[in-house]
Amino acid sequence: MINLPIKITFSFLVLVFILILIGIFIPGVGTKLFEIAGPIIVFSEWIVFLLLGAILIALTLRKKIEGPVKKFLLLTGISSVGFLVFVVLHNLVSGLLNMILNSEIEEPVFFILAVIVCPLGFIIGVIGSIIELVRQKVHGTKVY
Repeated sequence: MINLPIKITFSFLVLVFILILIGIFIPGVGTKLFEIAGPIIVFSEWIVFLLLGAILIALTLRKKIEGPVKKFLLLTGISSVGFLVFVVLHNLVSGLLNMILNSEIEEPVFFILAVIVCPLGFIIGVIGSIIELVRQKVHGTKVY
């Protein structure tokens, strides 16, 4: 089956994603964390999410994982890295457009990639990885 470092990285990545969702969607949690620890706790979640995604990508590519599991693990990692990259690109492009054109213009492409495409890709990658790993465990086939 999949080796232990990939399992640990994948598990922590899902855990951090759940913590981020709790901070965003449960009223008062994100605000309370921000009051207690300031922006460091909020931004550190996103940095950890990005780093775990990059580690998952590296481990998946380094190991000889084949088939759908590899694709789903890579989708999970790329989506977690892509989220923060697209958020930064959205803010940079919006800021540059505002400076150049002297008006409040929002850049929609990177925003949609960050807010809609990457989270959906992450969820699809996680669900697909879990289904494929369970399927391979039931059938007794090896991932690599």
